[in-house]
Amino acid sequence: MGIVDDLEQARRAFERRDWAAAYDRLSLVADLGPDDLLKLATAAYLAGDDDACIRALQRGYQAQVDSAHTLGAVRFAFWLGLVLSTRGEAAVAAGWVGRAQRLLADQPDDVVERGYLLIHDFFRYLDQQDFAGALRVGTEMADLGRRYGEPDLVAQGLVCQGRLLMYSGQVPEGLALLDEAMVGVAAGELSPIFAGNVYCAMIEACQEVADFGRASAWTSALTRWCDTQPDLVPFTGQCAVHRGQILRLRGAFSEALEEFELARRRYAATNSQGAAGLALSECGDVLRIRGEFATAESCYEQASGHGYEPQPGLALLWLARGRTPAALAAIRRLLAETPDPVHRSRLLPAATEIFVAGGCGDEAEAAAGELTKIAEAFGCTGLRATAAYCAGLVALAADDADRALPCARLATQLWTGLQAPYEVARARVLVGRAFRLLGDEDSATAELAAAGQTFTELGAVTDSLRRTAGGLTARELEVLRLVAAGNSNTEIAQHLVLSDKTVARHLSNIFTKLDVPSRTAAVAYAHTHHLL
Repeated sequence: MGIVDDLEQARRAFERRDWAAAYDRLSLVADLGPDDLLKLATAAYLAGDDDACIRALQRGYQAQVDSAHTLGAVRFAFWLGLVLSTRGEAAVAAGWVGRAQRLLADQPDDVVERGYLLIHDFFRYLDQQDFAGALRVGTEMADLGRRYGEPDLVAQGLVCQGRLLMYSGQVPEGLALLDEAMVGVAAGELSPIFAGNVYCAMIEACQEVADFGRASAWTSALTRWCDTQPDLVPFTGQCAVHRGQILRLRGAFSEALEEFELARRRYAATNSQGAAGLALSECGDVLRIRGEFATAESCYEQASGHGYEPQPGLALLWLARGRTPAALAAIRRLLAETPDPVHRSRLLPAATEIFVAGGCGDEAEAAAGELTKIAEAFGCTGLRATAAYCAGLVALAADDADRALPCARLATQLWTGLQAPYEVARARVLVGRAFRLLGDEDSATAELAAAGQTFTELGAVTDSLRRTAGGLTARELEVLRLVAAGNSNTEIAQHLVLSDKTVARHLSNIFTKLDVPSRTAAVAYAHTHHLL
């Protein structure tokens, strides 16, 4: 086979997104032109060989310089800066960006290459926390892309603007710009690296504001996009994380853990330490929900070792293990450090639970109130459901059943619509507690028993249930109340039409679930946690 045939086959492999084949065949051709060198670099990057990608980009840059094609050299320098910064080599990346800017010094002001270098300017402004400057750059980026018919630049500019608007509290407006960016992705207008970046930015933004409907739809689309490229390495870790997040929402905890572990391995293979830490933190959250506290803590510790702070999950774990002062200190610090409403919305639910458990009523009320205002402004169903749950939790802590019940019912309704069984069960615990405060004991028992059944089916453990019903079934609650009334096992058996042996078994289950050693301790627990 001749060089021309090799090159033609390589190009065809590139067009059908067979990155490994394109990389292998382009690597065999010694004298590639700039366009094919860019294809080689792209294929190498997408096949997971960053070093080969960088070598190809350097060859392309030098070829353009030798041919006095200055704007072409700028393009290669831009890509070198992007790839190197992505893999954490910030100083070297900055050197290439600086070289590109120097090359542009003698070029006309109105050239599209300046738009691509604005991407680096955008992140520089972000690092300096100059959000107004970053927003201005994002707008200019999209405008240049439209003027020159560069879909990559348009989409990237829209993403930059959208994320900044969201962090300033303009979430519907920001999401609208992200939706517009996704139009170019869905239409196949973007190059593969930009398409992958836009996909992940969109889904991450949806997760940040609990817009689970959008997140689920775009995660499915990202999965299909990745599946059409079997040799793809970048973006597959992000895709696994997002799949895991949706599976966790659906209550498929084991499957979610598998996806997070897959993501961790893929991130580790590309030396993406912070991203691997994120995957480990997500594992910790699921394990905490399942009551596997020691393993969850190990995941959180590993996440920290990768440079990722696994909060607020770790604070919730400390709360579950009885380390309430540590949880309070952590959540107060996190809130003090976090000014923007998007990131605060991710902390406030945990803050509300921790403040309630710590007896900090005023702080709990303030956290739940702030979350409610944010949820109303953002308009995302998941956030509204979370805010309703927190409002109900705070009202119950104040023994205000009349205020708690509609909040708990709204949370139940919204989570049901999102097909989130674990969250539905948590909300039903609040409904049951409100019924109990209102004196409707039979309805309370039914709600708590139904919630407990869901937790059992999901393999979940929840502090809110332990603090209220102790994870007890409706029958076990009846037995405990009769014990508290001073009845013997035989008297309980007669009252419930059970055998003495069955009553003894129920008591054994109660002692195990409440982690108490005796009837007296069980009754004390029941009084402390308002089970009676």
